[in-house]
Amino acid sequence: MDSLSKKHIANSKLQISKIIVLVVSTLLFSLLAMGWGSSSNLDMATTMKIILGLEDPDEVQSAIIWKLRFPRILMAIIAGAALATAGALMQGCLGNPLVSPLTLGVASGAALGAAFAIILDFSVFPQIAIVTNSFLFSLLVVGVIIQLGKMRSVSAESYILVGIAITFIAGAIVSTMQYFATDAQLSQLTHWSFGSLSRPTLSNVVWIGLGVAFLMPLAMTSSWDLNAMSLGGDDFAISTGVDPESTRKNILILSALMTSLVIAFTGLIGFVGLAAPHMSRLVIGNDYRKLIPCSAVAGSFLMLFADTVGRIAFAPIVIPVGIMLSIVGGPLFMYLLLNNRGEIM
Repeated sequence: MDSLSKKHIANSKLQISKIIVLVVSTLLFSLLAMGWGSSSNLDMATTMKIILGLEDPDEVQSAIIWKLRFPRILMAIIAGAALATAGALMQGCLGNPLVSPLTLGVASGAALGAAFAIILDFSVFPQIAIVTNSFLFSLLVVGVIIQLGKMRSVSAESYILVGIAITFIAGAIVSTMQYFATDAQLSQLTHWSFGSLSRPTLSNVVWIGLGVAFLMPLAMTSSWDLNAMSLGGDDFAISTGVDPESTRKNILILSALMTSLVIAFTGLIGFVGLAAPHMSRLVIGNDYRKLIPCSAVAGSFLMLFADTVGRIAFAPIVIPVGIMLSIVGGPLFMYLLLNNRGEIM
């Protein structure tokens, strides 16, 4: 075995080790997050004893841990992984490090679909109606992006501008619906726009987790195609047997599904899909075979961290995770935008 091959194997092992460390860190932090909160009779030590089975909880402690904190933390892990994976896939297939479900307008389209479902007030299977509407409207945004990509004169930066335009349009429509909504609908729409992990029940979280678990292997199967497209553009990808147009379409639809599946239950959450892939590139580089799983774990950690800070910073007042992520993500996006002027992946 030559020195180059040995170096490649050693580098791969190091990258996998970093992902494992990040996974362990996320799991440990999730245990700590279970013990942090505003309950006066449930401190960290007591929570750890209950989780490890060393102490029997009373009725109130059991409700706080297993009905309030556990579904919220599990949802943070699942939602962060899904949105971060969608962001990594979008950045790879469009060749632009600044795209994400939020900046591309896919998240806003999904939120608009959910808002329509709320206003139309589906009395039969309302949650299914919201999820279906979210996915259909996110697909409309994807359709616009795919048609845009067929235009030769369109630059990579144009996707961001189109995403911003779609976000403004979707926001304007939602604002108009709020103007004509009833008090109950207005309250639901306003709370929806914050982006919160408190809404999904444990059964919702389980179904979302199963959906994300099903879609994640499909995302991994695109890693080789994304590597070819990111290394030498469409021409190089075609020479290796990759169909860039078909790959983009499939990846964007997959990303839209992952995004809408989360947003339909949590409301509008942004910047995880932008920040987590960038964090992962700093750790393991641009190999999508490792970047996709690393982005998923980084997204879970980022979402969990933001939600935990929102729960304990002003306890007993809880700041929604969408607001916390916007506080961090806004300056980060400005930095990335200025730092990547004229530079595309």
